[in-house]
Amino acid sequence: MTAASTLPLRLPATTLPSFPRQPPCPPVARLRLHPRRRPLLRCAAVSELAQAASVSYGVLLLGGGAFAYARSGSKGSIYGGLAGSALMGIAYYLMQSAETKAAGDAVGFGSAFLFACVFGIRLYNSRKLVPSGLLLVLSLGALGVFYSAYLQDKV
Repeated sequence: MTAASTLPLRLPATTLPSFPRQPPCPPVARLRLHPRRRPLLRCAAVSELAQAASVSYGVLLLGGGAFAYARSGSKGSIYGGLAGSALMGIAYYLMQSAETKAAGDAVGFGSAFLFACVFGIRLYNSRKLVPSGLLLVLSLGALGVFYSAYLQDKV
């Protein structure tokens, strides 16, 4: 071993790379990974509209089930109409209190979504616009009202 090999190798300061300084990271609380959802209808009366929609949609489902039972004797239609009107009655009851208003909107949304799926499948299978196409459009409208009311009541 020679004396030159034991000495540490030192480079001049000009050959070292200089990296730009990065700005500090923002605090975690300021990061927003998911954008906030906004209601479809932005008016103060959307809660009252949701209550009226639950009553009218429930009456419509009950009347449609009774009409289909009287016309063709379909027990499935009367049971579906009774179940739909019962769900809408529960949603209306829950919307009466300020503490359970969001839960009532969620029940109304879930039942409107269920009936929109049912009427969509019936429309696809039968290709008849009346009654399944009409009820699909009404179910989608109720779905939008309940969704907007839920977003406004939850905040």
